Amino acid sequence: MVQKPTLAGASEDMIDRRTFMALMAAAAASPARGEAQGFSRDWLIGRAEELSKSDYVARPLIPEPWRELTYDEFQHIWFNSQKGIWTDTERPLHIDLFTAGLYVERPVKIHLVENGQATTLEYDISLFDRTDQFPDLPIDETMGYSGLRLRAELNKPEIFEEFAVFQGASYFRAIGNGQTYGLSARGLALRTADPNGEEFPDFTDFWIEAPAHGTSEYILHALLDSPSVTGAYQFAITPGATTRMQVTATLFPRVDLTHVGLGSLTSMFLFDETNRHRFDDFRPAVHDSEGLMIVNGNGERLWRALGNHARVEVSAFVDKNPQGFGLMQRDRDPESYADLEAHYEARPSLWITPGEAWGEGAVELVEIPADKEIYDNIVAYWRPRAPMPTGARQDFTYNMAWGDEPDGLPDVARVINTRIGKGFDQIKTVIAIDFAPHPDLEGDVEDVNIILRGTSGEVSPAILQKNPGTGGLRMNFSILPGDARFIDLRAQLYRDGKPVTEVWLYRWTA
Repeated sequence: MVQKPTLAGASEDMIDRRTFMALMAAAAASPARGEAQGFSRDWLIGRAEELSKSDYVARPLIPEPWRELTYDEFQHIWFNSQKGIWTDTERPLHIDLFTAGLYVERPVKIHLVENGQATTLEYDISLFDRTDQFPDLPIDETMGYSGLRLRAELNKPEIFEEFAVFQGASYFRAIGNGQTYGLSARGLALRTADPNGEEFPDFTDFWIEAPAHGTSEYILHALLDSPSVTGAYQFAITPGATTRMQVTATLFPRVDLTHVGLGSLTSMFLFDETNRHRFDDFRPAVHDSEGLMIVNGNGERLWRALGNHARVEVSAFVDKNPQGFGLMQRDRDPESYADLEAHYEARPSLWITPGEAWGEGAVELVEIPADKEIYDNIVAYWRPRAPMPTGARQDFTYNMAWGDEPDGLPDVARVINTRIGKGFDQIKTVIAIDFAPHPDLEGDVEDVNIILRGTSGEVSPAILQKNPGTGGLRMNFSILPGDARFIDLRAQLYRDGKPVTEVWLYRWTA
């Protein structure tokens, strides 16, 4: 037990909370630092380029007993936030650390940058609290941290709440204020769902710039390394109702990269009203994201409802210079999920906006079969059409918005639900699409034109009706797939020759 520090000549009641917390942090252990070295983004780019000219060397493994911990054992060690980075200062950012172990077998290096000088944090087990059920494990020079958590004063002064985590391969995740973690992002995806196997590049080092008092933007740098590519990343992060990240990346391929995913997103979709019949579950829906939204280079707004299919499905939405794309969690009604613990209604959406013209390529969506909600089975990213040749520097930027759906999109009616199941005859498959209320959908539905297409099977004409439950319109149609393994479907409503809804897309599979 740590004794409360007191100021000489002052009673405990005279100490304000900020002073007390600073004294507590100063009295606690803090991670030791190595010698200072100069740091800049140009230096990091040079380091990535130099690294790319030599063969890939994997980082050392941590001691074997740490790698063999069970999941339950690993729950008995956690970081003590009172010992976090900068908790004993007036800086507006606090950093928690994660220990390597269990699933993360190779540690990352974490560096702090102040006045252009970087110091490396040495591993310190005393920063972590443990129960008596955590085993006594060896610590040597290979032991280290697995990642970091960022915290700031989001709602109340002096209360530091987390808003982003960087941990594992090149994965990171964030939330808007008041949300709970859901989908993740990756620095880079390589060969996702490729027959030759996927490669997972690692962020091997992080540099966090010490923020000045009063700032709300936090700068984090990362070095990426893998057998196929190296890279230098910069994240300018501003937490809030929407947490925004400006990403600047420079890549140096070690080999020709023919299957690259930029702005890669990873999420979970188990079931909703499109496939509810397959799951014996008391909840009506379970997913971190329900749809892929795209605004393509022509300004079309596309909505692709997600699926959990019997086999891996890959869909490519060919485009040139996309305006944005992302995985969305639209339904914010808690009763749509009826889960008082997971709170799927509070999971963030994530929108990617390219910082420059990305040229020709495709937004690629990978849907992987899953039978439990613990598995991330949805991947989406931008796949450039042109390969990235060996040794050729590649620069790209993009913005990320973690929160609700972004503003400034084309003004058309949104898809708010998709229902799929057998009709009364138990032969045809009925598909019902609900569109949100919109001024362009008011009045008589007879002058609203329907565009509906399917790639195979029999697709019936669609029926359009007003839905008193939503205040918008519902479009119904049915399909008879015959021998088709899958049918790609597309629907949209027009009025007076102009689109008045999103383009609805779906892949039905047998």
